Amino acid sequence: MSIKSWLMPAITQRFLSRERLLKARARAEKRRSARSERHQVHYFHQVDDPYSALVASILPKFVSRYDVDLTAHVVGQPPDNAAPERQKLIDYSRKDAQLLARHWGLKFDDHGRQPSAQQVQRVTEQLVTSAQNGSFVTQAGALSAALWDAPAGDTCAASTLTPQTSAHMMAANALRKRLGHYLGATIYYGGEWYWGIDRLHHLERRLQALGAARVGINDLMFPPDPDLDRAVPLVKPEPIDFFVSLRSPYSEIATFRVFKLARLTGAQVRLRYVLPMVMRGLPVPREKRIYISQDAAREAFTLGIPFGRINDPVGRPTERGLALIPYAERVGKGEEYLQSFMRGVWAEGIDAGSDRGLRKIVERCGLSWEAASLAQKDESWRKVAEQNRQEMFALGLWGVPSFKVGATVVWGQDRLWAVQQALLKGDA
Repeated sequence: MSIKSWLMPAITQRFLSRERLLKARARAEKRRSARSERHQVHYFHQVDDPYSALVASILPKFVSRYDVDLTAHVVGQPPDNAAPERQKLIDYSRKDAQLLARHWGLKFDDHGRQPSAQQVQRVTEQLVTSAQNGSFVTQAGALSAALWDAPAGDTCAASTLTPQTSAHMMAANALRKRLGHYLGATIYYGGEWYWGIDRLHHLERRLQALGAARVGINDLMFPPDPDLDRAVPLVKPEPIDFFVSLRSPYSEIATFRVFKLARLTGAQVRLRYVLPMVMRGLPVPREKRIYISQDAAREAFTLGIPFGRINDPVGRPTERGLALIPYAERVGKGEEYLQSFMRGVWAEGIDAGSDRGLRKIVERCGLSWEAASLAQKDESWRKVAEQNRQEMFALGLWGVPSFKVGATVVWGQDRLWAVQQALLKGDA
């Protein structure tokens, strides 16, 4: 075992522990109280981002529920290394925002296009002005809605932003990076990040625990949708295509949940494994890596899924792990093997790059180590992984975990509710 494989599980277990997070929150609150400061919330808004439009629409309700001061910052698009498939991100975000809006009774319609550069520039100038004069919360929702519902605009390039607006955005982009993020629709409070309406429940629970909620506020604006917890046998349910990477912490969280959903409904899970982005030559910036690991730990805790003692399977461990999926599926142990591998590298610190570690992963789910050793010599999984990637891209997706159930195509472990709904309604 290398020194890195020996040290990493202990370091990540401490870094991502709930105890450490709560202590960090307590320190932030102690500093705030010592300075007699109000609760300061920073919101980073990307004008041409549908998720930002959703957040902007609910800001008045949010600030009416909590005794906070909200400072708005208008930022640009994420850097290239944080959005390696930018066009797919842009196209998918409109569809996903419409899905979220309909689910939560908000308003956002995907018209199949982005606002024109001139439209974005005009609203950017207006939103920066509102951020600077303190009217952002009351104006951003309407301005964003008008932007996204406007008729197709001029396709000519926008003119240069005013110096005041450019200066604001440069400072906002720098602040976002310094504080540790890269996306719009993000909220920063007391050392912690919350993305979009999907993560607002974490912030609300934190503010409520601090006594910052207005009188009578004890519910959540967007509570996480519960996973199915009882058997609902379906007649010929659509199969669930599960696009998964062994190096994705969100895939680890999704693995246990999607198989549970399949068992309760009778649906089949088809494993569509792909190589991790970083192993396809797509580097991930530091702030993205840190945020994803911390967010995954927070999500896993909320869902009651073990997570945090990590032995990063990047490189050879992932290749060895993927090579065994075809073998596990042939003997009817695909689910058990994937769960064993994910739990091993993301929650137990097992080094899947070593024979000792991989053998433990293999044998505890009822597979033969001798047969697994032979299976590792078969390189045909590489072709399958590439085929899966190409199909995922053809669906308009690029990241994992992603799911396809009939006509329903979604990305993210926090969209399993959409998979569940499609199965139960029978309109997948």
